This record gives sequence, C-alpha cells and structure tokens, in this order.
Amino acid sequence: MRTAVHVSALALAAVVLTPVAATATTKDPTPAPTVSNPVGSDGLGGPSAETVAYGSHRRQQMDVWWTPDGMQRPGVFLIHGGWWSSGDKKYMKEITRSYAELGYTVFNLNYRLSGDAPWPAQRTDALAAIAAARKHAERWAFDPNNYVVVGFSAGGHIAAAVGTYGDGIRGLKGVVGLSPIVSPLRAYSDGANTTDRSRAKLRDAAIKLAGGCEPKGKCSRVWASMEVAWHASAHDAPMLTIHSENEFVPPVQSQLLKQMLGQVGVPVTVFIQPGANHSAPLYREPGVAERVQAWITERIG
Repeated sequence: MRTAVHVSALALAAVVLTPVAATATTKDPTPAPTVSNPVGSDGLGGPSAETVAYGSHRRQQMDVWWTPDGMQRPGVFLIHGGWWSSGDKKYMKEITRSYAELGYTVFNLNYRLSGDAPWPAQRTDALAAIAAARKHAERWAFDPNNYVVVGFSAGGHIAAAVGTYGDGIRGLKGVVGLSPIVSPLRAYSDGANTTDRSRAKLRDAAIKLAGGCEPKGKCSRVWASMEVAWHASAHDAPMLTIHSENEFVPPVQSQLLKQMLGQVGVPVTVFIQPGANHSAPLYREPGVAERVQAWITERIG
C-alpha cells in the first residue's frame, strides 16, 4: 500500500519536477513525460524509464527506472564520476539497468559540474534530486524512507558528502563509494610534486571544484566543507567504500573516514582490492559488484 510522501526540510521542498521536454514555466508537480521501455519494444514486464529535470539547469536531470507493478520498492541513487568536471549519467546506463532488474527503483543523476558552479553545488544537486524523488515517490513506486546512494570516484565524494550532511537524512540507509575521493585536501597534498599524472590532475580538479582557489585564507572554509570526514555525526548513514590497493585515490582516504565516523558510532566498511583499477573498472572486477549488491541488500532489502 502506498503512503503519502512529504519532503523533509533538508530536501529543498521548493523543487518542481518537470519533464525534460517541458518549458521552464511548467508548474505541474506530477508531470506526464513520455515513458520509454528500455528493456524491450513489446512493453511487457521489466522496468520503465524516463528522464526528468529536478532543477532549472540543463545538468539537473536524472533518469528514473522503475517497475510499474504497484509495489513500493527500495531506491538506489547513482552518481557518476569524472573529476567533478566531466562525465555523464549516460555512461551509467548498464549499471542503472542492473539495479532496476534486481527490483530497485533507480535514479541515475547528472549534476552541475565544477565548470558550471563550485562546491557545494554538486552536493546541493544530489540533495535536490533526492528531494524530488521522495516528493514524487508514488509516481515511481519508490519507498521514500528506504534508499541508498552509490557514487563513483568524484561521484563517490558527492555520495559520501550527502551521507555526512547535517545529522542524517531521512530514509538514507547507506552510502557506497567506488574509489571515493573522501578527502580533497589529501588529494591536493598527494598531487603536489608528484610524477603521477592522475594525482596531479586530481589536485587540479579539487582546486577547480573549490572555485579555483587553494586551501588557505578565504578559501579554507570551502575546502573544509569538501572534507567528508570532518562532518561526521551520530545519525550519518553507514558506508561501504572500495579502493584498489595501488590506485591514485588511496585507501587511506576511506580509512580516515572510518576512523572519524567510528568515533560517533557509524559503521564504515573499507574493502581493498588488489591492483590499480579505479572507479567503474574497479566495479567491473570479478566479485566487486556482487559485494556491493550484497551490502545494499543488507541495508534496504
């Protein structure tokens, strides 16, 4: 049986959901965008999908995949990576499909990139997307009080930042990060005087995310806001993070998060995989996706 959904104060209650083809003046809070069936052309069984806007910026869109069978289902929010400055939800389509076929309602997010707006715009967008999903939960057969957020690389940073925002977010039962950049400050220091091109690039990407300034003086506040572990509180979501042993986003970043969240009683599991694969290639290694799916099942069923 479906229940009425109310958006929490945290979740930007003013968000208006509009189909991507609609004009900016659309006021209808429950639109009827064209629905495609990505599983097959016969329209029988399997998930349905649509793309909706959760804000006015062109990047504030999400693909929603759900099973229109009248059952209320747990949700999975996916956040792509790309150095905070690139990437797109279209590259997450197969992962989105895999969770939809497992029976979840899946929200595959785009968000403003660092070239569009500096931090905390990316966290704000993730929160706005969650707010829109919760507000319109009945439309997508979604249980607004039972969901997880899964992020890859820079998207893992955004997901973890959502997990430590405030003192817990209603309905959020867990956060998963694949190679999450938990500490942009650590990335900044690791990228100095290095011969590793990826670490140097990540340092530059973190500076761009902070609005083009380094972590000192007037910019210290925004860098502090970007540090996930510094915002640990007792009602934050449990987390699972996975790193490769020798990748350019080292496991020590998540180990710091585990320490800080552990001090307030929030469990963090850090799994270290052999090799150097990062983000989606790490997720595709044998057993990794299954480990993530099992952890999610333990949290939301």
